[in-house]
Amino acid sequence: MTTTAPPRRTSPAALLVPSPTSSPAPAAEPAPPVRRVPLAISGLLAVALTAYVWSTHGAKPGSLLLLGLGLGLALFHSRFGFTSAWRQLVAVGNGQGLRAHALLLGTTATLFALIIGSGTGLFGSVPAPSAGPLGVGLLVGAFVFAVGMQLGGACASGTLFAVGSGQSSIVLTLGGFIVGSTVAAWQFDLWKDLPALDPVLLSDHVGWFGSWAVTVAVLGLIVLVSRRVQARRTPPPISTPPSAKGAARVLRGSWPLAAGALALAVLGAGVLLVSGGPWGVTSAFSLWGSRVVDALGGNPANWSFWQQPGNAEMFAGPVLKDKNSLTDIGIMIGAAVAASLGGTWALHRGIPGRTAVAAVLGGVLMGIGARLAGGCNIGAYLAGIASGSLHGWIWGATALLGTWAGLRLRPLFALGNPKPGDGIC
Repeated sequence: MTTTAPPRRTSPAALLVPSPTSSPAPAAEPAPPVRRVPLAISGLLAVALTAYVWSTHGAKPGSLLLLGLGLGLALFHSRFGFTSAWRQLVAVGNGQGLRAHALLLGTTATLFALIIGSGTGLFGSVPAPSAGPLGVGLLVGAFVFAVGMQLGGACASGTLFAVGSGQSSIVLTLGGFIVGSTVAAWQFDLWKDLPALDPVLLSDHVGWFGSWAVTVAVLGLIVLVSRRVQARRTPPPISTPPSAKGAARVLRGSWPLAAGALALAVLGAGVLLVSGGPWGVTSAFSLWGSRVVDALGGNPANWSFWQQPGNAEMFAGPVLKDKNSLTDIGIMIGAAVAASLGGTWALHRGIPGRTAVAAVLGGVLMGIGARLAGGCNIGAYLAGIASGSLHGWIWGATALLGTWAGLRLRPLFALGNPKPGDGIC
């Protein structure tokens, strides 16, 4: 997943491989022309789909789609990286991306504490925290997911906004992601009974204020440690010049990581307020893949996974009424609008064979890993930590180990790793 401005019609491999440079950051360049045709298509799609969802399924699903569109805009403009942040931290000790995570997590935790503590959401929803079991599935799933995102070139949220912005190699990652998620749902009986302890929520022991205080304190410590590590390894300063200035930068240029973190926190809190549950991504991939199996003559409704409480209702209901499907679709369309406005939307062709294999394999691993762990970098890491759940912290720590392993596998697929002179990508 990238956090620098998208390259100009480079090969798809370049989207996944850092471009070494030891020279100072280039001066800002004028924003390229708006891509009018992609903008017209994505803009009309956003309006038409929102109108359809709102009129057919009501204000709650319509609001979730609008929040997804906003998430897509924020993710694209800030190039907010999960994959790249962990890659840079593990490879060269650059903690800039991790500190952006801390700002996102801390702000989201603050908003979650206020919303969940109030006990009242919109449209009659009752906001609830995200808490997952602590066990083998969490450890194996987070590790496998992290390996997959280093091979696939993006995380769950990054896959969606990269697809929306026209990065065709990431379309392969998304396809693999859906396949892996569907296979994991199909084989639910193989992993559902893995040893696990009950979820642990800090708020159950120290209240919501105490949970928030502990979370923010730990995040502050992570920021301090990352600065010490970065100072010791002295990677170069990172600067991404905006491609537009002034008010135009909001819609046409790159945003600072801090701005992206704050925008994502507010929008993610909006998902909690509207739906009663935190922002998530990957359960929708299991739903989409299972619907394809159903259309091809299979019978996924009989799988144990889709007979679980909550899952059965999800499978039986309309896709455009499912919370995560709405935000996922919104992210892709929102990113397409943002990329078109920024003049960078383009389909990249001629994907090298090993890059394509890595993209598909990485997606499959992420799909399987997310189901085993009960979530991805959004549903487990972000939502878990922001909710004061121990499983979110364990997911993040295990993902760092998976990142280390993934970096060692990347050269097998002709994918480069960061060097001390590289920026975040």
